[in-house]
Amino acid sequence: MAGRKPIPGDSGTPPSAWWRHPIMWMVVGGPAVVVVAGIVTAVIATRGADPVLDTRVADQAAVPAVQARNHAATPPRQP
Repeated sequence: MAGRKPIPGDSGTPPSAWWRHPIMWMVVGGPAVVVVAGIVTAVIATRGADPVLDTRVADQAAVPAVQARNHAATPPRQP
């Protein structure tokens, strides 16, 4: 090694493994957390989905309430 020129920036120590660098955990961990959160959100959405309501009214006493609900849910008309 006496005749070999040193490489600039080389400290002479062997490189460490990729998992020993904290910045690598940020690069890999950030997207991994987002993927896991998306899967959890999808599971919650499918398991806790609200049942579909029947739009037909079986009881005539409920007609005014259904009409009021539908009226409140419609957006106002633009002039």
